[in-house]
Amino acid sequence: MDLLLKIPKNQLFKNSIVVSGSKSESNRLLILQQLYPQLVIENLSNSDDSVHMQHALKGEGEVADIGHAGTAMRFLTAFFATQEGKTKVLQGSERMHNRPIKILVDALRDLGAEISYIEKEGYPPLKITGKKLEKSTVAIQGNVSSQYISALLLIASSLPNGLEIELLGEITSIPYIKMTLSLLSQLGIQSTFEGNLIKVNPLANIEGKKVVVEADWSSASYFYSLVALSEIGTEIELSSYKKESLQGDSCLAEIYKHFGVTTSFEEYTILLKKEKETSTSLLELDLVKAPDIAQTIAVTCFALGVPCKLEGLHTLKIKETDRLEALREEITKLGGNITVTNEELNLESSSEINENIAIETYNDHRMAMAFTPLALKVPIQINDAKVVTKSYRNFWADFENVGIPQEVLK
Repeated sequence: MDLLLKIPKNQLFKNSIVVSGSKSESNRLLILQQLYPQLVIENLSNSDDSVHMQHALKGEGEVADIGHAGTAMRFLTAFFATQEGKTKVLQGSERMHNRPIKILVDALRDLGAEISYIEKEGYPPLKITGKKLEKSTVAIQGNVSSQYISALLLIASSLPNGLEIELLGEITSIPYIKMTLSLLSQLGIQSTFEGNLIKVNPLANIEGKKVVVEADWSSASYFYSLVALSEIGTEIELSSYKKESLQGDSCLAEIYKHFGVTTSFEEYTILLKKEKETSTSLLELDLVKAPDIAQTIAVTCFALGVPCKLEGLHTLKIKETDRLEALREEITKLGGNITVTNEELNLESSSEINENIAIETYNDHRMAMAFTPLALKVPIQINDAKVVTKSYRNFWADFENVGIPQEVLK
């Protein structure tokens, strides 16, 4: 499905939106629920990734297909490795079969796991034969995707002696590691994170626990961008969000002050309001702790003529697509002057935006959503618009509710 977006000029947006639970939190909790069935989860994400995760966990067959769901691939690799006597073939989309997983597999093998590559060395699909993992220490690079580290943390308390993880070198994506540890703590699982060592104690059972999943801050980023591109006075209320969030992307509240957007926290809601004009000074950010909002910020800057330098983006090369190259390609089509490296993006200030450009989404949900607010400036087309369901199933309905008309082209 391709969509044409054309928004009336000088429109004020005012509405309240309920955003689905965080995909990141939900997928961690789904693994923990399998290990500790007494756990009750509320406000679970309705994203494709979480749906794939649930199907894979409940499936009785030998094959589990998780499509494009990267978190499901990493977390399930570790989980299935601990399920004694069960064999699973874990597979996904063509893109997923080209996303590396060797670092995690090597760490699990060091713990005694039995995992083999079915096609290409270092990449899914995988054949996993569950075993009792007796070892309790492992080392892994600290600058890799936090999902590898979180995958180990999620199974750690179910191992006979718990787990000690040594993180080698620089540690990146610390907020996501801390998110996982915080969720463990909510279940009564004790852990420590000191220097480059993480220790998780074993725990056989938990008492009945209920965890309410916070709404996804990555999803909030598209509303931040919408408000930033809008007239002064625009305001949108989002729920359910917490001021003391586990999610690294909650840094949006501070970042978008640069674009004149304020964030007011109430009980489980945030009010975004455009209160002043955007600062046109260079925006320099290190997004190593929140790479998923890089696309949104880059498009916001381009739309408002704000030069930016975004660093810490090395993990974007191995997402659903090479997100840095995808941004360079699409912003260039729109008339922007942008350069990228393996870990950095530089965007010059622009005064004009090409109209009626068809934005390719590269099977990447965040490409579709990040470029949508640009329709406040010029008419644009979003190709393969349904790709958003990977993380935000109600995206188009929610944007229509705040006043973003959509015309289906095919």
